[in-house]
Amino acid sequence: MNDSNIVSVYAPLRWGLPASAIRELGQRLHIFWHRFCTDFKTKTRNTSQYACHYMEGQLLMEGRRNFSNIASHTKVSGQNMQHFMSNSPWSAQVVIRQVQNEIAATPSLEKDGMLILDESADKKSGTKSAGAGRQYNGRLGKVEMSQVGTFLAYANGSVWTWVDGELYLPREWFISEMVEMRKQLGIPSEKRFETKIELGWKMINRAKAKGFPVQAVSCDTLYGQSTWFRANLRAAEITYMAEVKGNTKVYLTQPKVEVPESNSRRGRKPTKPRAVSKEKTLKVCDLRHRKDTMWRRVRTRSTERGELEDEFAARRVWTIHDGVPVEEWLVIRREENGRCTYALSNAPADSSFERLAWLKCQRYFVERANQEAKSEMGWDELQAQKYLAWEHHLALTILATWFIAQTKLEWEKEYERDPTLMEQFEVEVLPALSVANVRTMLQAAMPLHKLTPEEAAKLVAKHLVRRTRSRKSRIRNKKKTHVKLPNVTLSS
Repeated sequence: MNDSNIVSVYAPLRWGLPASAIRELGQRLHIFWHRFCTDFKTKTRNTSQYACHYMEGQLLMEGRRNFSNIASHTKVSGQNMQHFMSNSPWSAQVVIRQVQNEIAATPSLEKDGMLILDESADKKSGTKSAGAGRQYNGRLGKVEMSQVGTFLAYANGSVWTWVDGELYLPREWFISEMVEMRKQLGIPSEKRFETKIELGWKMINRAKAKGFPVQAVSCDTLYGQSTWFRANLRAAEITYMAEVKGNTKVYLTQPKVEVPESNSRRGRKPTKPRAVSKEKTLKVCDLRHRKDTMWRRVRTRSTERGELEDEFAARRVWTIHDGVPVEEWLVIRREENGRCTYALSNAPADSSFERLAWLKCQRYFVERANQEAKSEMGWDELQAQKYLAWEHHLALTILATWFIAQTKLEWEKEYERDPTLMEQFEVEVLPALSVANVRTMLQAAMPLHKLTPEEAAKLVAKHLVRRTRSRKSRIRNKKKTHVKLPNVTLSS
């Protein structure tokens, strides 16, 4: 590539980036928000302006996106923003349902859409946030004081976004000693303990009931190991690709299942059916070494780092659920480093090898959705304690990520790229706009308000007043609990 070509590849128009379109991004965001503004009306007020400002803060700010900072950067009352997020009775589910409806109505997303289930934890400094407790935090790789959410993501091509979520409340939050804490944090009185698996199924069932195009579901081992979860998906006629652990046991032929006869006059007679086949179960990790397990290299998708092309094996196996034999696909993926992962699927028996391999690789996109919600939208910067604040933060995060995803889709159609770029770089695929790319252009179109010296002085004064009052309160509380000790003379 000569010097003239090196210069020309940086021309924005060749990448479909006209300055006029960037200037209109603010208007695009306003039109987008206007479609949702009625979702934030309550019986007494229209609070949609705060939703708009909050979403602007998520999209435009870099870090420290708490209620107070978002309010000050978007020039609204911090107290009003706090009330809007923590106490206002607008429904997060109404917002989420509208996002799902818009995705379902987008023609370019009609085929090959995936729902992907996963959980994500955020570290907390104390136990006074709804759902906080000592739980496994995958981001930290250890048990830590955390708040865990179960999330449902949607992925289709270069588009991925959260479409639902549920706050996981550990079992200890439902003991009698926690009644007052639940009340203080606004946890609904009708709320009952539900496992992450039950929360995941609730979200999938909720999406399907509303007509969301559920073509296939992918999930990690937490959900995939549950025969109950997989059975529910089969009953709902939803295709799944469910990750399982390497020690999961399967049969290679259909096992005979029946209630065994009692061999003794003592004790209770058996009542539950079980496998009585002579054939023993096999661990799925052992099947990769069998000579009759056939491996093929499959190119599943193009990535910015090259082609995703790993070895896959697929074979029919049998598992048992509630005493009934179930035939499933076992799909094994062997990565370049030799690491193998395993999944069970109810995809049709005549599914192509390429289709099974493609389904096996879709969990990557929920990891992207989780990462971008945190790094680009400030999901993990929430400092509020109330249950309602978590739900509202979720709804507005989903709204912001859908705006980004929709912008990427529309931008790709409206502003074509120079096809000779692929020839110059000798590649088959050019990278799609990233979330960070769209945010960078939006920040140019809608620069945040910069404080004047007078405004900065007032803001700092307010901060100092809050800190002083907090210090005074701590001192007063210490005096109330202080126990006066008798004078003691120390002898040498």
